[in-house]
Amino acid sequence: MLVYDGDCGFCRRCVDFGREHLPFMPETRPWQELDLAEHGLTLDEVTRSVQLLGPHGLRAEGARAVAVLLALQPRAVLRAAGMVMLAPPVSWTAEGVYRLIARYRHRLPGGTTACAIGETR
Repeated sequence: MLVYDGDCGFCRRCVDFGREHLPFMPETRPWQELDLAEHGLTLDEVTRSVQLLGPHGLRAEGARAVAVLLALQPRAVLRAAGMVMLAPPVSWTAEGVYRLIARYRHRLPGGTTACAIGETR
C-alpha cells in the first residue's frame, strides 16, 4: 500500500500519474483515512514522506519508496530506473531531491497551501 497526503493536491496528482502510467500500482490510501497505529506508522512519518508498505514487512519512505515502486514494475526500463535510484550515490541524490520537492510541494503544479509542511502547516 502506498500511503500519501490526501490533503495535498501535488501528492494526489503524483498518485494519479502513477495510477495512469505505471503498469503496477499498489493500493493507494491517504494517511488521513487510515488508523496509523494499525499500520505501524506515526503522524511524523506520514506528514514527512510518502510511505510504501508491502508484504513480508516491506517498508520504504520518500525517494526509496518511489525507487522500490519503480523496481517492482514489469517494464525493464522502469525496473532499471528503480534499481539505479536504490544504489548509492544516486540514492543519496534522489533523497535530497525528494526532500527539496517535499519542502516546496505547495509551490509546484497542483500544489496548494494545504500542501505546505513544517511551520506553515
